[in-house]
Amino acid sequence: MLIPRLKSCLPLFAAVLMLGQVFTAQAEALPDFTGLVEQASPAVVNISTKQKLPDRSIASRQMPDLEGLPPAIREFFERNMPPQSPRTPRGDRQREAQSLGSGFIISADGYVMTNNHVIADADEILVRLSDRSEFPAKLVGTDPRTDVALLKIEGKDLPIVKLGDSEKLKVGEWVVAIGSPFGFDHSVTKGIVSAKGRTLPNDTYVPFIQTDVAINPGNSGGPLFNMNGEVVGINSQIFTRSGGFMGLSFAIPIDVALDVSNQLKKEGKVSRGWLGVVIQEVNKDLAESFGLDKPAGALVAQVLEDGPAAKGGLQVGDVILSMNGQPIVMSADLPHLVGGLKEGSKASLEVIRDGKRKTVDVTVGMLPDEDEDIAASADGSARSSNRLGVAVADLTAEQKKTLDLKGGVVIKEVQDGPAAMIGLQPGDVITHLNNQAIGDAKEFTEIAKGLPKNRSVSMRVLRQGRASFITFKLAE
Repeated sequence: MLIPRLKSCLPLFAAVLMLGQVFTAQAEALPDFTGLVEQASPAVVNISTKQKLPDRSIASRQMPDLEGLPPAIREFFERNMPPQSPRTPRGDRQREAQSLGSGFIISADGYVMTNNHVIADADEILVRLSDRSEFPAKLVGTDPRTDVALLKIEGKDLPIVKLGDSEKLKVGEWVVAIGSPFGFDHSVTKGIVSAKGRTLPNDTYVPFIQTDVAINPGNSGGPLFNMNGEVVGINSQIFTRSGGFMGLSFAIPIDVALDVSNQLKKEGKVSRGWLGVVIQEVNKDLAESFGLDKPAGALVAQVLEDGPAAKGGLQVGDVILSMNGQPIVMSADLPHLVGGLKEGSKASLEVIRDGKRKTVDVTVGMLPDEDEDIAASADGSARSSNRLGVAVADLTAEQKKTLDLKGGVVIKEVQDGPAAMIGLQPGDVITHLNNQAIGDAKEFTEIAKGLPKNRSVSMRVLRQGRASFITFKLAE
């Protein structure tokens, strides 16, 4: 009787054994991060800053100079500001704003990399290591365009990270982040590379690494590691509608960050190449009109007078297909490549002109500083003097034809200021300002400079083809 029963159980035993083998195989297939974390963690640091806020900020219960931060980070900082002391005499009222972020040590003598927005406007910067030792940090330099900052702490034989090659990253490979989300030091999260070369709004010069690694406020500035324990990126931004992690994280490639840090160390600033053109994306219809097989390249919508492109013979209507042999698939690829060149470098551009392929050689110039009144950038925007708080670009010939206009400017970006207060949006077209017709972006900037204060100023705006006049006042 016992033998038949055993025979009937054999299939069940076999199934259990097979299931165990499957689980063992799956466990062996999953990566083990323990060795990586043990090796890399000592060189990952927590960064805290202090900023003294004036009495006016206390009274309004707002934190100044945080508008450029991602919403989740700004909300976190504001929520964690220390309360105001009612006993402090009014003349001495000051409050310290504290921020938390991450960073990593790249040299044994104390150079530390992090994000610019982690230490922006800080009066004091404090770096804390994994053994809880703390060091005051000196700001060596910062580059807002790439959101990279370089710090220096005084120390010897400090633990350092291994630096990798972000160009060798492949979509789908495992990556690990170590940082201080919400102040929880040395938290480890993992994921995969979701995409490479991502361009985000207002970040023209960074081909971001997109991952699904959980990144939250406090992770900013921390390292992104490959499975060899090498830093391949700096965790910088998240896409979120809830204020928290939603599966879309973006890191600055370490190759880009190292170039920036080396320039900051040597020169104290970062120089970038510049063509002096306004470009736009090539869609299906434009590709057909220019005789292209598929939408690709960067369409030159404007060539700035006396700029490198103008001197090199680039023309409006040219479609740039490659630069120095590197293909331009999306228009955003061009600023990345040009920005990486030094002033005086040669750029060989393959273009489509009048349906024919042609090579145009241009000597690259230096990108104007951000604080200049007029700075035409390779992403197609021309910044005004910021009295209105907008970045605008000239209308293309196609836009003028479609809207039946002879002149005007299109809004590329709305910053803080009167424009945001009156509801202007990217894509709006401004045709008149202060009762004067607008011809181009340069003329718009000149008129904006001369606008009167404390008096109603009119502006004619087209939105989705419908025109209307709006008014506003500029305060003293």
